[in-house]
Amino acid sequence: MSIWPPEPGSLRRPAYRSLAQSIIEAIEAGELKPGTRLPTHRALSYDLGLSVQTVSRAYEELTRMGIVEGEVGRGSFVRAGPPDARMPWHRLARSEEVIDCSMLVPVTGEIHATRMAATLSELAEDLPATSLFSFRPRATLESHCAHALAWLARCGLETTADQILPTNGNTSAMTVALMTAAMPGDLIVTEEMGHHTLQSLTNTLGLRLAGIAMDREGVLPGAFAQACEASQVKALFLLPSGLNPTTATMSLERREAIAAVARAHDVWIIENDAWGPIQSRRPPPIASLAPERTFYFTGLTKCLLPGLRIAWLVVPDTLSAAARTRHLVTSWMATPLMAEIAARWLADGTALELLNWQRGRLARRNAIAVRILEGIDFCATPNGLHIWLPIPQTWREEAFVAHARHGGVAIAAGANFAYRVPQPVQGVRISLGAGSEQDIEQGLKVIARLARCTPEPALLAI
Repeated sequence: MSIWPPEPGSLRRPAYRSLAQSIIEAIEAGELKPGTRLPTHRALSYDLGLSVQTVSRAYEELTRMGIVEGEVGRGSFVRAGPPDARMPWHRLARSEEVIDCSMLVPVTGEIHATRMAATLSELAEDLPATSLFSFRPRATLESHCAHALAWLARCGLETTADQILPTNGNTSAMTVALMTAAMPGDLIVTEEMGHHTLQSLTNTLGLRLAGIAMDREGVLPGAFAQACEASQVKALFLLPSGLNPTTATMSLERREAIAAVARAHDVWIIENDAWGPIQSRRPPPIASLAPERTFYFTGLTKCLLPGLRIAWLVVPDTLSAAARTRHLVTSWMATPLMAEIAARWLADGTALELLNWQRGRLARRNAIAVRILEGIDFCATPNGLHIWLPIPQTWREEAFVAHARHGGVAIAAGANFAYRVPQPVQGVRISLGAGSEQDIEQGLKVIARLARCTPEPALLAI
């Protein structure tokens, strides 16, 4: 039976979403090949009995998702290849009234705007000249690194200012770490459910990437050892402290076992600790157990404020010079103004104040999740930015996500984080940071209803 074009009158409401889904299914089924020119908005609206505006909105949705691309004067075409990166969040139009639990962001409030306004006023009076005029990274950011030491200690890592490389956020730190630890063609291994942009980044850098088996604590030491014995592994990329989409958190014993395997096979470790000290009680970083081979990075974007794009990459002594060179050729240095704001907040207690505020708000939101999802199996951490909900066997993952979206809630499908085929576990990541507590409660109620119901077979086809 042909999927494309759909039969007139067969589309569900809202019709633009149903039409967009029909086009996606036709592409996946091979009926719409890469490069195929789609019908004009007017022609398709006439054939399906829809308004031109409905067809236009469906095409716009597909364009935002990277599935369709438009050329002025020629029309809309199926992309010749998949989007460059699998993004777990939904690209929401401003006009859409959707509770967005797909993007992993911290809770924000008036306190952040007030503190930032006060700091900017202070900077207007005594901004250091180096923040404006210096091209020398070490001289410009030397005092900043000294202030960062106390924050890193709060994360459980004692180090020296010489080993700290300030970067423009965690993504920049992650890029420098990969470029320093590996060369094009090298093999990187990671959790079978892991960081959503790692695939695209390793592809860009010419690295090979493979997922290895994990459990509720993360990567299995035995699976890591087997991967090292089967191939020459250059580095292991980890999210060991609750950042993993499944909220997996490694115990101290697991961290020690992973470090031992890395030493036995001479493998670098790249430890992503982007949340920093949001979780007040957790094992020390792997970098504190194996500092000679671990690249560790954390920042303030996820735990304090999205716009404060500053992070710190702690590099093994032997590769410190190489890491600084990689950073110079990609970013030169962290933006001095951002570093100056961060340094002031670290010094005057603002960072700690906002950290404690964040912990409190996230604890309340996690308590809401526990109450609304009572009786439903899900995974969480005490002050985590998200929860992981395994999908009941009565559902297909993509159908669950689609129905949540129809109910006004955007969530992230587990497929966006999977690095093994077949996907090891069906589930969704539900972020708790965006919107108000009332938004989170309403969104979780929609998700709870879906998790508790048994859908009709027809609904699973969505």
